[in-house]
Amino acid sequence: MSNHAAVSAQSDIRLGPVSCLVLGLIGLRGPSTPYDLKKAIGRSVSYFWPFPHSQLYGEPERLEAAGLLSCQTESSGRRRKLYKLTKKGDAALKKWLKTPPDTVFEMRDIAVLQLFFSEFMSEEDLVRLALSQAKLYRERLATYAEIEKTYAGRMGRNRRMASLYLGIRMAKACLEFWEDIAARPPSP
Repeated sequence: MSNHAAVSAQSDIRLGPVSCLVLGLIGLRGPSTPYDLKKAIGRSVSYFWPFPHSQLYGEPERLEAAGLLSCQTESSGRRRKLYKLTKKGDAALKKWLKTPPDTVFEMRDIAVLQLFFSEFMSEEDLVRLALSQAKLYRERLATYAEIEKTYAGRMGRNRRMASLYLGIRMAKACLEFWEDIAARPPSP
């Protein structure tokens, strides 16, 4: 079964990627509110796995109902819900982690889609697209450099940093690609 496909934790609950993301982040961070998860994702996972953050608000409740998370609600104030990984949730997370995906990286890049149809644009527009993309990749590399400076070498983060290093390599490859397109636009 593909890791991108839903993984069954038990016969009546299916765990998709968002489920596993929630379990994994709570496993790493400890007890968390959905807002805490959203902030953590914005600083980490969103760089390589974007998705609608609105899914973060219903998923913890669903996982709690399945016994994979426990929940403690504040008795006053904002009545925030703090979710914690249960033993059953920990086991489901570990089971998912032992199931390697049978798919490769999927690219969904609007600029590449525009490049595919670029025979309908002028060479000047194609160069503008390429230069714009190169600028974005330079900015992303600068962001990655800041993340690396902030977190590299901290205990327990070496494996998490490996995904950053993949991101850096991919961003460098994309930057090189778009700079090449700008310098030598393909003929129609």
